[in-house]
Amino acid sequence: MSITEVQFQATAVEDAPAQAIEGRSQWQLTWRRLRNDKVAVISIVVILLIAAFALAAPLIASLLGHGEYQAFPNTGTNSFGQPVGPGVNGFPLGTDGIGRDLLVRIAYGAQISLFVGLFTTAVAAIFGVSIGLIAGYFGGWVDSVLARIIDAVLAFPFIVLALALAAVLSPSLAIVVGVITFFSWAGISRIVRGQTLSVKEKEYIEAARSVGAGPWRIMFIDIMPNLLGPVLVLATLYIPTAVAFEATLSFLGIGIPPPAPSWGNILAEAQDHYQTAWWYVVFPAAVLLITTLAFNLLGDGIRDAMDPRTERIFAGSKTATRKRDRRNKRGKRRPGLDLDQAILVGEQADLSVDKPLGEGSTTTTGKEG
Repeated sequence: MSITEVQFQATAVEDAPAQAIEGRSQWQLTWRRLRNDKVAVISIVVILLIAAFALAAPLIASLLGHGEYQAFPNTGTNSFGQPVGPGVNGFPLGTDGIGRDLLVRIAYGAQISLFVGLFTTAVAAIFGVSIGLIAGYFGGWVDSVLARIIDAVLAFPFIVLALALAAVLSPSLAIVVGVITFFSWAGISRIVRGQTLSVKEKEYIEAARSVGAGPWRIMFIDIMPNLLGPVLVLATLYIPTAVAFEATLSFLGIGIPPPAPSWGNILAEAQDHYQTAWWYVVFPAAVLLITTLAFNLLGDGIRDAMDPRTERIFAGSKTATRKRDRRNKRGKRRPGLDLDQAILVGEQADLSVDKPLGEGSTTTTGKEG
């Protein structure tokens, strides 16, 4: 490349329309990547629809005229005492074993499942972050004691504890919330502890100590904001675990006690009718599957958005590059050089200027005689 061409391209870069350079925070970049993830966006829409379905449970019951505990032995069962199918006698999804509206009970069951999932995850996150920060920051015997407690909680069989509490106190919503919270905080605490051990050695933490900042201020003002990303990803993945946990306990009879509707106890009641009433099993199981799958896919999307080195982000970047190249070929490219081309021009200019003239080399004005 000649000096004249380099000067011409440099002039083109200078004449290119100036574009405002706007700084973006980590959360803005995460949200931007998340919006470009179609699977994550669909998962968010599905979760919002399920939440709206749960909140609209009283409205659905009012419109249908069917209460969550109300049985219809005449219209809700056939002559053999079996549940009626979807669309029969005004029951959109059919009925259960004693003639109650299955749609209404699934909607009210969604309220319990989402409440348990969100509430237990929030409490576990608060408790787990606090314990993890204390263990990781103070270290020493504090870390040793709390780490052993965390290991003991993670090793304890949750079904045994739930059975023991249900036998002593009888099954209830409080026991479900307590058991799930007790076994959820330890995993979050272990992750936070490991991150705190790494972050507390950073230079800005040493600077905060040097100006007299106390340990509690450093933990919750300087360290904790840097842990919100991993905690958010863990919390999103813990919600479907809590929902499935509640359904499991209710299915085993140590969770939400009947006649209160829960996806788990609805499936437990459907065991005797799965051969004659497929809807009794399929619809509650489908809602449970869709809910847990949507939260899991959303958690994966948030994790990928917060870590741009993952394969999915690279794949998205390649797709965006191909689309940009196609637009450029169609002539839709704006005049001027973009940043990548400007860098390439500069590198080529350095090579052409610094490269020594060899024997027999020519210049742009022609070969010297």
